[in-house]
Amino acid sequence: MAGPVTLWRGLVLVPALVAALALTACSAPPPASQPPSTAAVCDRTAPGPASPPQGAVVVDPAVEGDLVAKTRASPPGTTFWLAPGTHTLGGDQFSQVAPKDRNAYLGAPGASIDGHGLNRYAFVGEARDVTIRFLTVRGFVPPQDQGVVNHDSGDGWVIEHNTISDNRGAGLMAGARQQVRGNCLRDNGQYGINAYQPGNGIVGLVVEGNEIVGNNTEDWETRNPGCGCSGGAKFWSVNGADIRGNWIHDNRGAGLWADTNNNDFLIEGNLIEDNDGPALFYETSYNLILRNNVLRRNTLVEGRKVAESGDHFPTGTVYLSESGGEPRVPARTDKIEITGNRFEDNWSGITAWENADRFCNSPANTSTDSCTLLVPETSRCTQPGIATEPLYSDCRWRTQRVDIHDNTFSFTAEAIGCLPGGGGRMAVLSNYGTYPKWSPYQAEVVQDSIVTDQQITWRDNRYVGPWRFVLGSVDHTVGVAEWQAEPYRQDAGSTFTAGDSAGSC
Repeated sequence: MAGPVTLWRGLVLVPALVAALALTACSAPPPASQPPSTAAVCDRTAPGPASPPQGAVVVDPAVEGDLVAKTRASPPGTTFWLAPGTHTLGGDQFSQVAPKDRNAYLGAPGASIDGHGLNRYAFVGEARDVTIRFLTVRGFVPPQDQGVVNHDSGDGWVIEHNTISDNRGAGLMAGARQQVRGNCLRDNGQYGINAYQPGNGIVGLVVEGNEIVGNNTEDWETRNPGCGCSGGAKFWSVNGADIRGNWIHDNRGAGLWADTNNNDFLIEGNLIEDNDGPALFYETSYNLILRNNVLRRNTLVEGRKVAESGDHFPTGTVYLSESGGEPRVPARTDKIEITGNRFEDNWSGITAWENADRFCNSPANTSTDSCTLLVPETSRCTQPGIATEPLYSDCRWRTQRVDIHDNTFSFTAEAIGCLPGGGGRMAVLSNYGTYPKWSPYQAEVVQDSIVTDQQITWRDNRYVGPWRFVLGSVDHTVGVAEWQAEPYRQDAGSTFTAGDSAGSC
């Protein structure tokens, strides 16, 4: 899986909220002090039933392990009502709840489950169609990359109106057809959500109306450089996801990170702000619609860190890394479409990047066990076959078929505090191919192709501020006139206003 910048590119349903955030390119953003009200759920999640529903099994917080025991003793399809108070699961690290198919767990107002820094997981197993609502889940200590709720990625779970906070690892895992709505996912050690299932079977995932805030408290990228294992939400090989109407903010690392063979994502109507890393990192993945979101003040921490190190890579707040549209992979779209979004005071804008040395079966591919969705067998991507079509193209995750239109991009150098040569850039680029020795993508092959042949287009956007544009390689930065002129012909129909800032970043 991808890691920090040196590994990313080097060898060595809330309708009212969606409508409120469906901003046109020329509309004003909501005031910074007013997040979307239906997604500002932390400390005010919807309350559960004050009395047990008819037929529900009552769980007593005064009895340690009562929830574990009553779950074990009850048949599938049982509803459990957790009475007000702090529920504990037992004195062993593996004291945990193993739901049965169609079980439902409802918390009364004030009901919580606390792992007390001892229990690893709250809800485990592969039961299907489990419902968890109105609970606070905290204090659990799963290992790295593992989660507290739906630890084993059961299918069809509905997780709504919970506060899942102050745990290690991930607040929750995901399975197929999972619905995650109206939750506060806050201050977890690694992720708010880790959407991974062994066998890569996650389809039809919905993440809607949640507040995802303050995650990666343990700063995993510093603890384990190159792990690619942090942020607000991480998605692995998910085929079909709707991520809408969420407030995703103040996470250490990326707000949203889709890593390795994800496909068919619709990300709309979200407010994504103040994350240390990109608002969205879409990596070695396919077919995305990113529309009508507000993205502001993202990537300031990581962008400045890269710039201060002397690295001139254009660290974008939307980072497309070896990702693009692919008509042969079924989805709601056959491209990456970025439209109707407002970008405000981020470190930079959109970076469309393709590492010339990263492809299926290359040692430079950090997702070492994965091949593209077009060539499942890694062993096929080698000489002599890889030197000719179709493998020449299909063994790569290609940044291609990207349509960036009708967005507003604004910033001031004062607001982002950029360094000379640092922020305020759009980019479409690659590196000089060098590795491995048998690679057919040596020298400037990918650098030239990504600029001229891979259908990556900016058009009809509105710019405010001293923007610059990186083309082909990290050391080739141009102004508006050259960006729009032959042979690049970018941003036809777009408007540019210098703004109040003197000079560029």
